Amino acid sequence: MLEVLGWAGMVAGVGTAVYTAFLFAQAKGRDLWQGPVLAPHLAVQAVLAGAAMVLPLAGGRAVGADEVLVAVAAGVHLVLVGAELGRHRSGRNGTAHARLASDQLTVGRYRRSFWISVVLVLVGVGAPWVGMGAGPVVGPVVLVGLLAYEHAYVRAGQCVPLA
Repeated sequence: MLEVLGWAGMVAGVGTAVYTAFLFAQAKGRDLWQGPVLAPHLAVQAVLAGAAMVLPLAGGRAVGADEVLVAVAAGVHLVLVGAELGRHRSGRNGTAHARLASDQLTVGRYRRSFWISVVLVLVGVGAPWVGMGAGPVVGPVVLVGLLAYEHAYVRAGQCVPLA
């Protein structure tokens, strides 16, 4: 029964994350949030958050699927962050507001939160190699990194004037 509930919770968590992308997409005046990568990116973040929550429970056993899932999801998250920022910086989305918000995220007001998030999530990429028993540290570090990223991403998207 617990396994069924676990799978149901995982599906509900990813579904909620993807639905959040649709809510962000409705904010038409916030160009940073308008893009084809947002829904898959939030799904990856949901998987990463779930795996990071489970990681401390793994204990001192050998490297397993939990660590690998955290590493893969963290790596994909960072690739998607780079893809989104590259899209905004290259002008492929066609708006100055998206570039301005992207600048606020990476070099402006929210740069500290953003770069801290990158470093902390990068710790998750190394989860399988950190060593046995590191799960109680790596999991919370990755979660704090995701929190810092979301804070910076949402605030940077909101800081651009609408007019």
